[in-house]
Amino acid sequence: MNGDFKADFLIFIADRDYKADLLVHKVDRDYKAKDNKGLWFFTDGDFKADFTVFFVDRDYKADLIIYYVDRDYKAGWRNEVKRLELDLPTRE
Repeated sequence: MNGDFKADFLIFIADRDYKADLLVHKVDRDYKAKDNKGLWFFTDGDFKADFTVFFVDRDYKADLIIYYVDRDYKAGWRNEVKRLELDLPTRE
């Protein structure tokens, strides 16, 4: 099934951090994902989400290239232009 048409953003996962626009750390609670700093929480339903993503298999298909990091303090934007261009929704 191809769900890219329903997603707010198309995401590609890079194999190296220097290739990413955003370094992402998956958090275990929704309240920890805030301020558009690369801390993401994946919900069990799109109705609970601030935005929806679809993972693509090629970087040229993506709106955003991410790399997963193992610690929250490592998360953050590497490409400021992309951050401003996409304007991802945030929780306050």
